[in-house]
Amino acid sequence: MRVRFAPSPTGALHIGGARAALYNWFVARGSGGTFVLRIEDTDLERSTPENVEQILDALRWLELDWDEGPISQVARADRHGEALQQLLDAGLAYRTTATADDVKAYKEQHGHDRGFRGQDEGEGAVRLRVPDDEELVVHDLVRGDTTFRTVHLDDPVIARADSRVLYNFAVAVDDLDAGITHVIRGEDHLSNTPKQLLVYRALGAEPPQFAHLPLLHGPDGKKLSKRHGAASVQELRDAGYLPAAIRNYLALLGWGDEDDETIIATDELVKRFDISRVSKNPARFDEQKLRWLNGRYLRELSLDELTAELERFTGREGLRAVVEISHEKIQTFADFWPLVGFFFDGPTTEDEKSRAQWLDDAGRAALADVRAALAALPPDGFTVEAVDETLRGVVAAREAKPKQVFQPIRVALAGTTVSPGIFETVVVLGRDETLRRIDAAITD
Repeated sequence: MRVRFAPSPTGALHIGGARAALYNWFVARGSGGTFVLRIEDTDLERSTPENVEQILDALRWLELDWDEGPISQVARADRHGEALQQLLDAGLAYRTTATADDVKAYKEQHGHDRGFRGQDEGEGAVRLRVPDDEELVVHDLVRGDTTFRTVHLDDPVIARADSRVLYNFAVAVDDLDAGITHVIRGEDHLSNTPKQLLVYRALGAEPPQFAHLPLLHGPDGKKLSKRHGAASVQELRDAGYLPAAIRNYLALLGWGDEDDETIIATDELVKRFDISRVSKNPARFDEQKLRWLNGRYLRELSLDELTAELERFTGREGLRAVVEISHEKIQTFADFWPLVGFFFDGPTTEDEKSRAQWLDDAGRAALADVRAALAALPPDGFTVEAVDETLRGVVAAREAKPKQVFQPIRVALAGTTVSPGIFETVVVLGRDETLRRIDAAITD
C-alpha cells in the first residue's frame, strides 16, 4: 500500500491534519507499505518556506517518519504541463475565456440542474470536458459509496490561462505518478473527488481507493477550525504534551476497535488500526481529555526520565527532588513550573486573595506555633515523617481544623494555596528556608 500526506504550507500543522497524517502512517506501517510526504505549495501567495519547515518539524516531533519526500508540488510544474497538454491534444480539455458570469448565463439558459459546457476558443483558462450524463461513484472505505451525476457538474477549470494548473488537476497527476493506492484525507475533500476522478479517467488511469475522515468538532459540537479551538501541533508541544500521548489521543478520535481501550501504545495501534473501522460521524476534540491522557503517560515515565524531560522543558537543572514530590499533580510539562516555581523564585505575590484569607491574625498566630515546633526539630531529623507528626501536633494543640494550620503554611511558603504535599514541601525547602519564609509571612 502506498499512502500520502499532502499538507498545504499556508500555516501551522493543526490537529486535524496531524490526525490525517497519523492515520496514513498507521496504514503504511501496518501494511509494510510506503508513506509519501508531499507539500502542496501551489498557493504561492500564502505558502512559505517557514511554514514548510514548521510542518516538517511537527511531523518529526510526532515521530511520524516518511519514506519518500517531501515532494514539492510546485517543483512538478513541468510534469503537470505535460499532462495538461496531453488532454488538450486529445480534445479532453479545452481553452475558454468563459467567466463566472458566462457560466451563470449558461445555467439560466439550460437550467440550473445542468453543469456548464463550453466551447474550445483556443485561448483562456483550461477546462476539462465532463460527460453529459454519467454517474461517478466514489467507493469510500469510510463512508461507503457516494454517487455524483455529471449532469450537475460544470466543466471544471483545471489550469489558468498561463497554463499553471489548479489543485484538483495537480493532485490527481501527483497521486498517479507516485503510485498512491489509498488517499486518506478529511471529508472536506469529498466534493473535490469527482473532479479528480474525471482527471484520472481523462488520463486513462485507475483511481486510488479513497477514505474520507470525519471532521473534528470542538467540545461544543461546532466544527473545529483555526478560529475555533484548533490547536496546532506546535502549541501542544509548547504546552508540554508528550508525542506518544497525542498519537494515542488522535488515533481514538473517530476510530476504535472491539477492545474499547483508552491507553494504547503506538506499536499496538499500528497493529490494530483498520481504516474501515473509522466512524462516519464527527469526532470531538476535548483538550481536557487529552490532558488526562497525557497525565497518564507522564506517570509511566521513571523519575529520572521525567526529571530529564522537565529540566529540558524548563531550562533548569537540579529538579529531581521537586519532581519527586510534584509529579502526581501535573498533567503536562507546562503545569510543572506554576506549581513548583516558588521553590526557586520565592513565594508568588500574585495571589492576594489567598494572602488576605490565610495570613490574617489567626493565620499568623498559627504560623508562630508552627515556627516554634519546626525550630525544635534537630537539623538531622527534618524528615517527612517528623514534619508530618510535628505539624499534626500543632493542629491538635490548637484544637483547629488541619486547613487552619496547613493553608497558612502553604501561603507563607508558596504564596498560594496550591502546592505539592505540605510535609514534602517543607522538607524539600529545608529547615532554614522554611523558617525564613514563615518569619517573613508573620512580620509582613
